[in-house]
Amino acid sequence: MSSAAMTSPFRRRRAASRLPALGGRVASALVDLSGLAALLGLWALGGWLIARNPATAAFAALAPAPALRRLYEMLVDGSAFAAAGPSLARIAGGLAIAFALGAPIGVLVGRSALFRKATHLPFQLLRMVSPLAWMPIAILAFPTWNAAIVFLIFAASIWPIIFSTAHGLRKLDPDWFRLAQNLGAGRLQILTAVVVPAAAQDVLTGLRLALGVAWIVLAPAEYLGVTSGLGYAINDARDTLDYDRLAATVVLIGLIGFFLDALIVAAIARVSWTHQD
Repeated sequence: MSSAAMTSPFRRRRAASRLPALGGRVASALVDLSGLAALLGLWALGGWLIARNPATAAFAALAPAPALRRLYEMLVDGSAFAAAGPSLARIAGGLAIAFALGAPIGVLVGRSALFRKATHLPFQLLRMVSPLAWMPIAILAFPTWNAAIVFLIFAASIWPIIFSTAHGLRKLDPDWFRLAQNLGAGRLQILTAVVVPAAAQDVLTGLRLALGVAWIVLAPAEYLGVTSGLGYAINDARDTLDYDRLAATVVLIGLIGFFLDALIVAAIARVSWTHQD
């Protein structure tokens, strides 16, 4: 019997084993697309109801067709990227400061019972304050609106990072630290070899939650004072009655937020010790 004849059944079995996996991926994609189709259907229905009502017909450009057409035009002429650039820079600045301060504080909260008890009441009080409530203070405290917006993003972002990091540290088995010390590991080695790998998933989850909150805060924070960014673009489109541009900018915000969230989800999957569905 030739080698080709011997390997042919094996190849057929391999091909057959791939079919269920491929079918599962196709089914999963169809479920995802069905949800997106339902959302677009509801949006189209809302646009149709607005257009057929004489009292609201002026807002017909909020419907999917004109909004998506305008979004395509904004992507082609570069105005979408011009609006998104300043917003992304503010998000990056606010999140970077929140992570630089929040992660070490979260380590202290997770590792020190005394520090955790001393900070519990003030932290719980401060995190319940809406980040936008700090806006008047931010205007007075910072020389520019851009710095004030970065501060508001920081104020929204730091709490998920602190508490997720603390949760990741508190669930670590104390035996891991004793074992590392018995093997001669110093504090820096324990941090890099034990703490960081074990808590990375929780830290990134906190960063994901922080991004979600910061992305929500960004648009209203950009309504006032600045002349750039996605929030400003929405406000400007409203003032100029450019409703298709307004709806297109809202869609753009959702797409960018979805992409940023997907990046962090991919990072969480890479550092996860458990299977992610």
